[in-house]
Amino acid sequence: MNRDPQVSQPTVAHITTIDRSLRYLLLNQLRSIQEAGYRVVGISAAGPDVPVIEAASVRHIAVPMTRRFSPLADLASLGRLYRVMRRERFTVVHTHTPKPGLLGQLAARLAGVPVVVNTLHGFYFHEHMHPAQRRFYIATERIAARCSDVILSQNSEDIHTAIQEGICSPSQIRYLGNGIDVQRFDPGAIAAPEIARVRAEIGLPDAAPVVGFVGRLVQEKGLLELFAVIREVQKQIPDVHLIVIGRADNQKPDAITPAAAQAYGVADICHFVGQRQDMPELYALMDVFVLPSHREGFPRAPMEASAMQVPCVVSDVRGCREAVQPGRNGLLVPLSDVPALARAIVALLTDGEQARHMGEAGRHLALERFDERRVFATVKAEYARLLREKGLPAPISCE
Repeated sequence: MNRDPQVSQPTVAHITTIDRSLRYLLLNQLRSIQEAGYRVVGISAAGPDVPVIEAASVRHIAVPMTRRFSPLADLASLGRLYRVMRRERFTVVHTHTPKPGLLGQLAARLAGVPVVVNTLHGFYFHEHMHPAQRRFYIATERIAARCSDVILSQNSEDIHTAIQEGICSPSQIRYLGNGIDVQRFDPGAIAAPEIARVRAEIGLPDAAPVVGFVGRLVQEKGLLELFAVIREVQKQIPDVHLIVIGRADNQKPDAITPAAAQAYGVADICHFVGQRQDMPELYALMDVFVLPSHREGFPRAPMEASAMQVPCVVSDVRGCREAVQPGRNGLLVPLSDVPALARAIVALLTDGEQARHMGEAGRHLALERFDERRVFATVKAEYARLLREKGLPAPISCE
C-alpha cells in the first residue's frame, strides 16, 4: 500500500527574513534535521545565498520580507506566507528572529499547520530603549507567543524576561542555547603558513598585535565605540591593528561604512574585509576578539573565537554573558564604556600569560558548552515530542 508522503516524511519549514540567516546561522541545523528523516524547506526573501542553501539539498521558497516594521509590506508578506503554507501543507513551521516570529507564526496558525515552533534569538527590546518602543515590541512578542507550541530560547536570561513581561507561560518556553561547529573552528587544524598568507593578504604587519571584530556593520554592534577604543589602545600599543569582518547592513538605519573609521582617525589601522568564508584562519590571526554590542541573543562570534583559543572582550549585556565567563574565556566590560574597554584590550595584549590561559580555557568551554550538535538534538527532540502530542508520526530516528 502506498503511504501518504506527508505522513511518512513530515516537512519542516524554517523561516527567516533574509537568506543570509538561513545560510550562516541555520544551514548545519537544517542538514541535521534532514538527516533525521524530515523534509526541510527554507523560506526567506530571495538573495545571493540561495544557491548555497539549495546546493545543500534544502529547497528554498522566496517570500519577500523587510527587516523594518512596515504595516503594508508586512501585511503583504503575511498573505504570501499564508498562501505558501496552505499550498505546501507543512507539518512543522519553525520561525527565527522577530519579524518571521510574528508573521510566520500567524500565517502558520491561520493555515492550520499542526506544529509551530519559534527560536528566540534574543528580544529586540531592552532596558535602554524608549518605554513606548519597548511596550510595542513586548506586545508583538505576546501576539507571536500565542501562536507558538513551544518557544526555544537561546538565552537563559530571556526566559526570565519572557515570563516576567507576560509574553508566555513558564511551560511554553524552554532553554535551547546556541552552538557552533567546534570541529571546523579548531586551532589545531590551521597551519602557520596559512595564517601568514591571510595576514599578508589583509595587509597586516607580521608582528602587529591584532584586535578582531565579527558582526553586522551597524552602530548597535558597538562599532563606533570600538573605533574610539582602538584609538585609545594605539596610544599605548602603537603597532596595534583592527580587523572588521562582516557585511554592510544597508537595510538598517544605523548602518556603518568604513568612512566611520576615518572620522575617528583610525582608518590607517582598520581593515574592513567584508563577509568571509575563511573564518577559522581569520580568528587564528587575532590576539583579542572584541564585541562591544548593545544587545545580543547568544552571539556566535565569541563562541567561535573561544573555540579558536582567542580571548574575548565583550559588553556586559544579556547574550554576551552567555558566551563569555569573566576570567575564564574573556572579560566583560560595562556597555559603551570606552575607557574600560580600552583597559581590557590593553591588559590582554600586554599580558601574554593571561591571554594564553583564557585562550586555552575558551577552547575547553567551547567543547563543553558550545557544540552545535547539542542544539540540534534539542530541536529534534522537541519536534518529536510535539508531533507525538498531536498524534502525528515522527521519523524513527527522532523517536
